[in-house]
Amino acid sequence: MYWLLGSLVIIAMMGVLAVADSLAIPINSLIELHNANSWLLLLVIIAIVLIAINQRQALSIKSVNVQKLSSKHQPSQPFFSQDTSKYFSSSSKFPIRIVNYLLIMILAMGLVMGSALQALMGYQQAEATKITESMRVQALVTIERISDSVYDGVTNSGYRQVATVSHISPLISELTAQELDSAKVNYFTSMENSLSNNFFNDTSNESSDSNIEYRVLLNAYPKKGSKSAQVADLNQLRPGNQLFMTLMLAPLATSEQALNNPSGFDSYRWLRGRHIDGVANIVTTSTSSFALDESSALEADSRSYLRRFRTRIDQGRWQLRQHFYQKWAGQTTATQQAKAVTLSLLTGDRSLINRDTKDLYQLAGISHLLAISGTHVLFLAIMLAGAVVFLLNRLYPALYRHIPRWQVRWWVMISAAFIYALFTGFDVPAARTAWMLLAIGLVRLTLLPISTMRVLLALAVLMAWFDPYMLWQAGYWLSFIAVALLLKYDSASQSQNNSVLSQSEKPLSQHDIKYSRILLIKVWLIAKRVFKLQFWLFISLLPITLLLFGKASLWGLVINLFAIGLFGWVIVPLNLLAGLCYLLWPALADSIWVLVSAIIGNLHDLITWLTSLPALSEAWLYTPVNMAILLMVLLAMLPWLLPRGLISRWLALPPLTLLMMTVYANQQSLATSPTLYILPTGDRYISAAVLQYPIMDNEVGGKDNKAQSAKGSVSWLFLADHRPNATRTMPSTLTAEKLSAILEQQLRTLSIKRLEGLVVQTSSVGLTDTLTTNDASNTFKPNASELLPMTVARISQRLPTNQYWQAGRSDRWFEREKLYKEASESNNANNAAHVTTKTYISPKSCEQNDSWQLPNGDLSLQAMTGWSKIDDASVWDCTIAIDSRLPIQILQYNAADPLNSPLATSQLLTAIPSTAKNTQPNNQELTMQAQSLPSRIVVDADTHQRVWQLWSLLCQAEPFDNSAYSHHTWLGHSTSHLETDDIKRQRINEVITYDDNALEAALSLNAH
Repeated sequence: MYWLLGSLVIIAMMGVLAVADSLAIPINSLIELHNANSWLLLLVIIAIVLIAINQRQALSIKSVNVQKLSSKHQPSQPFFSQDTSKYFSSSSKFPIRIVNYLLIMILAMGLVMGSALQALMGYQQAEATKITESMRVQALVTIERISDSVYDGVTNSGYRQVATVSHISPLISELTAQELDSAKVNYFTSMENSLSNNFFNDTSNESSDSNIEYRVLLNAYPKKGSKSAQVADLNQLRPGNQLFMTLMLAPLATSEQALNNPSGFDSYRWLRGRHIDGVANIVTTSTSSFALDESSALEADSRSYLRRFRTRIDQGRWQLRQHFYQKWAGQTTATQQAKAVTLSLLTGDRSLINRDTKDLYQLAGISHLLAISGTHVLFLAIMLAGAVVFLLNRLYPALYRHIPRWQVRWWVMISAAFIYALFTGFDVPAARTAWMLLAIGLVRLTLLPISTMRVLLALAVLMAWFDPYMLWQAGYWLSFIAVALLLKYDSASQSQNNSVLSQSEKPLSQHDIKYSRILLIKVWLIAKRVFKLQFWLFISLLPITLLLFGKASLWGLVINLFAIGLFGWVIVPLNLLAGLCYLLWPALADSIWVLVSAIIGNLHDLITWLTSLPALSEAWLYTPVNMAILLMVLLAMLPWLLPRGLISRWLALPPLTLLMMTVYANQQSLATSPTLYILPTGDRYISAAVLQYPIMDNEVGGKDNKAQSAKGSVSWLFLADHRPNATRTMPSTLTAEKLSAILEQQLRTLSIKRLEGLVVQTSSVGLTDTLTTNDASNTFKPNASELLPMTVARISQRLPTNQYWQAGRSDRWFEREKLYKEASESNNANNAAHVTTKTYISPKSCEQNDSWQLPNGDLSLQAMTGWSKIDDASVWDCTIAIDSRLPIQILQYNAADPLNSPLATSQLLTAIPSTAKNTQPNNQELTMQAQSLPSRIVVDADTHQRVWQLWSLLCQAEPFDNSAYSHHTWLGHSTSHLETDDIKRQRINEVITYDDNALEAALSLNAH
């Protein structure tokens, strides 16, 4: 019952947050009617009463069983008296049981509904303080905790810091740093004189925003050509510092905008789970800051002492980071990252860890080791408790006459756990360990018959009540589920090991042989237990890992076998010892940290070598998992959550069977329906789309097509750079390594393991030496970026690719691929990405009328544009026409949930009716009449108007016949130079753009 009720409480809270986040619910009155703290106290009281009633009922049942056993040993009592007493006792207790069950049911329903209301109030409180619109302001900024990253122009690392902004005033004109310094003087003057909070001007009109406070995420990123020392000084801001800034405040991106994130990372939920109200980009800062105590001396009584204590601890974390950051630029990257990981293992500060090191730990499946887990907190608590007890035993043993020894150890462990948890940021794993120590000690102190698993469940519910948005944090789920699995495994394996040891002792008689054999058995049992435990945790956490992150590293099953022991028994103890020595003897601490950094550096080299083996390159498991599948798992586990005997556990077999069928059906649905996925790249001008077309066995014939029949489907990837040349735009921040990794992950989540073809639709002049640009009238500046060709070079190494079509000329392709290959292999030792020695694919020029089709004719691709023989790069771009006998869905790929990718937004052209009478704008099924006709999708890529002008001239000479198509869809970018005449000539029925902006030609056509 405990597990069922706890699960219902958490599910109800998650459901309320999900519904409230997607729908506009008018709940403004909830905060006024109920106080969050009093409501939380009421929930705790209801839970305690419910547990007490259930525990009393369980004790009464045990007492009845004891009486039955005792009556069996007293045969002298007459049978008639036993029967009548049993009848009257049972009849008298029956109404009491009914009342107890009704009371338990009412309290349980009240607890679930109250938990849902608690989540609703938490949502409303967050909505009441969030930033709703973008605005440019000047404000007082108070630094909280330590920054998530450091500002470094060399490595292009930005500054990200949680801060509170107050005394907000709209920015009328740009302010300099000196003007912000004068605002600081005015602020102190106003605090001393207590005249007004609106100190930015001398008028009597008080700004309505001056008393509003927002908790924001400050951002500052290096800009090319900018060498502002003032922005670089942001690294010197410590927790509690205050300074004036001009900021660009912006609201949080919604969850729907996570579709545009290539990795599927939902930044809205990540920030909202940490109670961030908005994002603030730093424009200008004052030249100096001042301490929090300096500005709040007049209001010291109103400020929480706990918050001041927390600020002092965070300042200690900042000072320790500065100690590690000394002489940072003069060290090698390997040394820097070894020290960065050492700092992360000590304080949870990952600001110095670069992207390559994080990717390395993710690929190795040991990213969890970078976080401060319960092991760190528990180990330090045990060390300090042992030291205190040792000193008391030597110096003052009389204390044990008043306080038991275990209570002394417990109080020391609790104090150390909470202080260290605060020192590491008080994240969920550390906080869970500290509260668990407190709860288990209270259970032992009060002699309550409550198991550790129930304490863990109660703590999970309490933490969710206290902060409902904690349910959106991945650390919450991984921490509690991992600990529950460890406790379950430990209770099951301990009894098994004891039985094995007891059996091994029986046939032994000789003393030496006996103990040597027992030692070998113990070693074998420990090794076997470690492997089974790791396998148990990997398999058990796999569904939740796939749901939260979309992928799981298979390397984790192997590397964790030695990495967990190395971190847990060598690196972490030495690191904690160095941290304690730093308080008393910094020189000794530095020596220990040098040793720890050397161990970590060698570990990095070992992991890099292992993960770069070509035979073991397929390290990621990509399987789409959504909430529906996890609910099926919960349904299968329901008999184990209910009280024993209430439902037969054999009933779990049908749900498990249905679960496997659902997973299989979801996987098959991705490959049996013709689909064109629009893939997000992170750059609005870089487009990517992949076509998945199934090959049915009954449609495939011929001796030469057996290999294709075995594939099940063919896939084509289309890449283009739509960055306009006529207007100035920000250059792309993507690199070939980053874009290829994004595309590879997206393709593998769609179960695509090979590509039939890859088309780069826009040309790159960097690949040719034969273009002459002496014509002064030619104002077109062709794209010289090699991003897409080099991305192709990398993808072709990861995924087998049969064909590569490249728009324009590719004279320097083999030269560029050789240089790229050498650079990739030289960098192979510094990152987790591996490049094998396979031969790169050769490009084929994408020319007009080039075509490809399936042997059965169901699918064909044809180049509509592309004239590389003309010495003008403006007409080299290649537009592809996809003709299919089956209707093709066009979906916007959702990296967070690929199984539920939505239909792409389209513009229906009413001026040009479709041949299919019932064709819908959202790619619905065609009518029976139209199914006999093929449909066409034009994947457009044009960076200059000359492409379609030349196409129009050729179409006038050779008329374009489009009457044979049931539906004609155009897919391209909103910056396309497509004209209305071109749309009419092609009889395009609907328009879809990569960037979801309307195409001007389509708007003008509908307007007429």
